[in-house]
Amino acid sequence: MNLFYTLLLYFQKRGYYVCQRIADRLGIRAKIVRTSFMYLTFVTVGFGFALYLFLAFWMRIKDIIYTKRSSVFDL
Repeated sequence: MNLFYTLLLYFQKRGYYVCQRIADRLGIRAKIVRTSFMYLTFVTVGFGFALYLFLAFWMRIKDIIYTKRSSVFDL
């Protein structure tokens, strides 16, 4: 289990270093870069789910409106 935490700490340090370098390049704090990445992740996941629900709703409405009728007397 100690190896797992050592490996996790290694990747966390290297991952945060990427945010630190981006922040240094832009001249802002690293905390802002990290939180921006988190917010963008939640927004993109939420946008995909909302798009999926919208398309499902739209297809259902389309099926209700444009149903195939077998004859003229089915109106």
